[in-house]
Amino acid sequence: MGVVAAELARAGRRRASRRGRRARGRRHRAGADGGRGRCRGRLLPVRAARNPADRTGSRLRAHRRGPPGPLRRRAQRGRVHAARAAPHPVAGIPRQPRHRRNRQRHRRIHRRPVRAGPAGAVRLRAYLCPVHVHRRGPAGRCPAGGEDLVTNYPWLTTLWLAPAIGAALVLAVPAKQRTFARGLGFTIALAMLVFAVVLAVRFEPGGSQYQFVESHSWIPAFGAGYTLGLDGIALVLVLLTTALVPLLMLAGWHDERAVGSGTRVAHTYVALTLMVEAMVLISFVSLDILLFYVFFEAMLVPMYFLIGGFGPRTVDQQLRQQRSRAAVKFLLYNLFGGLIMLAAVIGLYVVTARDGSGTFDFRDVVAAANSGHLGATPGVLNALFLGFMFAFAVKAPLWPLHTWLPDAAVAATPSSAVLMMAVVDKVGTFGMLRYCLQLFPDASKTYAPLVITLSVIGIIYGALLAIGQTDVMRLIAYTSISHFGFIILGIFAMTSQGQAGATLYMVNHGISTAALFLVAGFLVSRRGTRLIAEFGGVQKVAPVLAGTFMIAGLATLSLPGLAPFISEFLVLLGTFTRYQAAAVIATGALVLAALYVLWMYQRMMTGPVKKGNERLYDLVPRELAVVVPLIVALLFLGVYPKPVLDFINPAVANTLTTIGVHDPAPNTPATADAGGTSK
Repeated sequence: MGVVAAELARAGRRRASRRGRRARGRRHRAGADGGRGRCRGRLLPVRAARNPADRTGSRLRAHRRGPPGPLRRRAQRGRVHAARAAPHPVAGIPRQPRHRRNRQRHRRIHRRPVRAGPAGAVRLRAYLCPVHVHRRGPAGRCPAGGEDLVTNYPWLTTLWLAPAIGAALVLAVPAKQRTFARGLGFTIALAMLVFAVVLAVRFEPGGSQYQFVESHSWIPAFGAGYTLGLDGIALVLVLLTTALVPLLMLAGWHDERAVGSGTRVAHTYVALTLMVEAMVLISFVSLDILLFYVFFEAMLVPMYFLIGGFGPRTVDQQLRQQRSRAAVKFLLYNLFGGLIMLAAVIGLYVVTARDGSGTFDFRDVVAAANSGHLGATPGVLNALFLGFMFAFAVKAPLWPLHTWLPDAAVAATPSSAVLMMAVVDKVGTFGMLRYCLQLFPDASKTYAPLVITLSVIGIIYGALLAIGQTDVMRLIAYTSISHFGFIILGIFAMTSQGQAGATLYMVNHGISTAALFLVAGFLVSRRGTRLIAEFGGVQKVAPVLAGTFMIAGLATLSLPGLAPFISEFLVLLGTFTRYQAAAVIATGALVLAALYVLWMYQRMMTGPVKKGNERLYDLVPRELAVVVPLIVALLFLGVYPKPVLDFINPAVANTLTTIGVHDPAPNTPATADAGGTSK
């Protein structure tokens, strides 16, 4: 009986000990957010001395083998921890409210609100913030000091790598499942649009210059790295690209049938389109010069096969040969420009390597260029600028390096032609705005009058040749040459209004050209000819098609109330403050735009129904699903462009600050008298 009583007594003591531990745990957890019940900093309290005869020991004695822990409130100058700025939500934190260090979950408890105390003195700040990081407003996520926002999740890598992986998945689809291959490609493109919208929501226009920055070593021996970053200009072009690609896939749902009934033709067409999207996206977000150049050239390969291998359906052998020649011409022109740019890229690296620290990092080279530490003569920098500018002028295209565009646009399918003019060619104007101006600010100012002269010639030249065309697709291609002249004019005007208008024009041109070219492509596929003279009276047999064609055409001539009007007005307004003559001549080209658009519509859509047009039918639901979003975007941005300009304006301000240019002051009598000499 005595033994049983002793065992029961010891068991009772163990149960009491567990209850004590649970009670202590509850007291600690009750203040996990900083309340009174929490032992701050996990410091141990001073324990009272115990009776040496007590064999139960103490909690401190149980850990006597380790080093003695610090005592609570010892050597602390402040009463509470100072608040630490919460990290950006995309960076993630290893510990959230109601979680322990190793992610153990506790039962739901009621916690007392955190009471703010005085700021701590000079010491480390608390690691956690009592406010949930994902419930903070946009202002709470701004990085301190305007530094580039670096994230843990590879947002920009996902942005470009997902379409590339999607292209491989499409090619892995069984050969007979053509519809599934098209649907998979369309789903991937649509998912990338959603992903880009998420990026836009998380992007902070008033935050750091480059956000979602990723930086990894790539080729350390040459100072090349895998560095990605997103600013406002790149963001709007990313949104344009990801929005157009799914629409182009839907518009060209049966375009691959033009080359025959091969078992894997549909798979190849969709995969090539996704590869072009991936390479364009990484070109927009690259912050390494060598990385940008690699994909600037690599995108030519899938685009070449889209032009030469998937042209309009024809049985004429001569037309097929013309398509092949157009694809080769596109490739050779752009490859030649790329080789000139490669020489400039190598030369720029040699200049930066003179002090033993050669680099391709765009931000480092820009900082050195603007601080005068590149150590190169003005003649060398001018030559490097011309090397970059030549490649971008071919891609843009700028007169007189434009001759490949009309042939390639006619030879390709409507979807591939829009992908080339509205997406791929924007890499050229984007390169001028980012690389030419910021890497070579002095050379850009030196050659700005020459570039503006060429852009004005391109505006007039494109409009005049568009008036004389009898091929509707070639006419639209020449209008793009004129529009690119406006974009380049705004870029090299070097004013905030001009560059903001040029960037907005990139977006609006992509939307308006896509709408006009795709509707014209729908009409040509029904009629079987591109000659304007063969059409007539289309609005009587296909009124919806004629109506969408009219809206897209009016957007092309920049009618007020439609998207291109705002961007063109900003370009002309910004140019007039520095180059009045160029702005006046470019404004006169608007009359020519009205001539070729209205003349084209009058001959094709009005009048009696010509022979062969009576069998034309209106837009089908799939085609409406393509055209309606484009028309809505033209109307919305024509009335309310502020959401896009909110992303563009801070990036343009950073660009002008980088190149050391300010908007010219108004020429008032006071400033004129102050700058003159008194008699």
